[in-house]
Amino acid sequence: MSLRPRVLLADDYPDMVKAVSRLLALDCEIVGSVTDGSALLQAAQRLQPDVIVLDVNLPNVHSLEACREITRVNPTTKVIVFTAMGDPAASRAFFEAGASAFVSKAAAGDLLVTIKRLCIDRG
Repeated sequence: MSLRPRVLLADDYPDMVKAVSRLLALDCEIVGSVTDGSALLQAAQRLQPDVIVLDVNLPNVHSLEACREITRVNPTTKVIVFTAMGDPAASRAFFEAGASAFVSKAAAGDLLVTIKRLCIDRG
């Protein structure tokens, strides 16, 4: 893995994608962004990112199913669920589907810390 983690962003709000891209730009290589679950599945396979930052509510293929499929096909890809919701049941479901972390959009500063931790843990 390179020194900068390769990150794919999956969120259907363009302003959120821009904000997260700016937040991560110095420390991560943003390899792409997608706005729906089916595009996410294709991009994850094509781009082979180290980390996927995944919004909970994507159209077409639901985020939970996309998470499950991505981690099944490539278990080394770290999926960080990035959401404004704080639902413990949703968190548990995503962890069961293979997510590595759950970060609140209200604490966006934690996103970079989480990415670095996951990529260092991966060794």
